[in-house]
Amino acid sequence: MGKNVIEIENVSRSFPVPEGEFWALKKINAVIPESSFVILKGRSGSGKTTLMNLVGTLDKPTEGRILIDGVDAAKMSDYEKENLRRKNFGFVFQSVSLLPSLNAFQNVEFSMRMAGVKPGKERDRRVEECLRLVGLSNRMTHMPAEMSGGEQQRVAIARALAHKPRLILADEPTAELDSAMAARVAELFGEMSKKEGITILMTTHDVGLMDAADFLIELENGERING
Repeated sequence: MGKNVIEIENVSRSFPVPEGEFWALKKINAVIPESSFVILKGRSGSGKTTLMNLVGTLDKPTEGRILIDGVDAAKMSDYEKENLRRKNFGFVFQSVSLLPSLNAFQNVEFSMRMAGVKPGKERDRRVEECLRLVGLSNRMTHMPAEMSGGEQQRVAIARALAHKPRLILADEPTAELDSAMAARVAELFGEMSKKEGITILMTTHDVGLMDAADFLIELENGERING
């Protein structure tokens, strides 16, 4: 592993509630090296998704700062953050967000188009490769409505991998998958981090997947309890 892609420095995040303020995160510190597969562990309500949103520049910390390749995300313009997310990040959310009018191949291809990958045989081969990696080589022309929830989630994972982003943020990507496919996805993330230099931060409740990660960041009640 080389330099740190993400540095989280004394990050706290609060939200207004009728009683005053709710602190979803409290003084979190962590570093995420390039080409690493990191699992963000914790029970529901521990602050995992809040931290993922901050790292993905979808939200801002109340206190502290997040550095992305050494640059303070809070000092980036909205355009810079949008460009960063489109070209250098890949997202897999709990709720699958496939475009219903596009088939599996087209959904994955669309993300590459948005990232600025030029059309051609290389792009088509990459789409096919990513769908094959997630076990969907025989479902490329199927529409989302013709696929199970687990299959749709696998398309979303292929979509996140396709443009070879610098960082993938995956929020409970295996929740709808059976144990064998969940293990395969975790194995795939580990392989991609090493072979293609993609850094991956994934949240999960599945204790069976923990060994696949290079290291864990564990949260409880908004605080880091390991490291």
